[in-house]
Amino acid sequence: MNRRHFLAAGAAATLALGSSPSLLAADRPAAAHNKLIGFTKPFDTLSPEETADMVSFAGWDGVELGVRTKSGHVKPERVEEDLPKMSDALKKGGKEITIATTEITSVNPLNERVLRASAKLGIRIFRLGFFKYDKTTPFPKQLGEIQAKLKDIAALAKELGMTAGFQNHSGPDYVGAGIWDTWSLIKDLPATGFCFDIGHATIEGGLSWPNEARLARPHFAAVYAKDFVWQKVNGQWKEQWVHFGEGMVNRSFFKWLVESGYTGPVCQHHEYDHGKGDVLRQNLKRDADVLRTWLNS
Repeated sequence: MNRRHFLAAGAAATLALGSSPSLLAADRPAAAHNKLIGFTKPFDTLSPEETADMVSFAGWDGVELGVRTKSGHVKPERVEEDLPKMSDALKKGGKEITIATTEITSVNPLNERVLRASAKLGIRIFRLGFFKYDKTTPFPKQLGEIQAKLKDIAALAKELGMTAGFQNHSGPDYVGAGIWDTWSLIKDLPATGFCFDIGHATIEGGLSWPNEARLARPHFAAVYAKDFVWQKVNGQWKEQWVHFGEGMVNRSFFKWLVESGYTGPVCQHHEYDHGKGDVLRQNLKRDADVLRTWLNS
């Protein structure tokens, strides 16, 4: 399938979104300001002060900060010591930690420490760790076991005044790659929602991503923005991450998002070869400028 076919598919998706009765209603909610934040994964070796400078340069309102062993500014076992330092450095520049990205897939003493330390600093959203399918066990059984863990996490999140965010990823191993998986798991849980990733949703959804977006919309805790193209590598089609606005993610999603009355954070992720130093700074700012334009148009 070539790019022309994908653009045609995107046009069809635009029509699908535009035909939603809720968007055609005369009393559409006015567009509200959404916090535009960035995931710190590309620069998670920077000090708190350097991080604050990077965030200011990109023009974000805050960050999604890794509080995890892998790709994290703050290691879980040092959360009480290091997370306040990062929060203080950001606050000096009028920024905030909006989302804490964690490895949490169950409640245990260390995970509880992470959440209590985050809540104490006013962080109201945390991203869950990933759940993966065991292909040797029936999927319904696995989903039941995962939902039992999520109930315990949701109870703790509610107690702390936080929301647990489940990110949809792409690929055959990930629970939640199909939006219906996640929806079935969280639809009846308190203090639990989607960190809805439109990049991964487009990879998995093809032409049906508008349906998945509508299904998940009442449960949005955050929205993740990144972009990709399909590229043939050694005879196999692979997703190739690119600058935001240069790929297959449809601009109509963001127009619909604002018109739907969504007021939560929109977070930029950067999975392409974003470089380091000044190259990285310019790439982050460039993507932020494009996304801000898409949200405001």
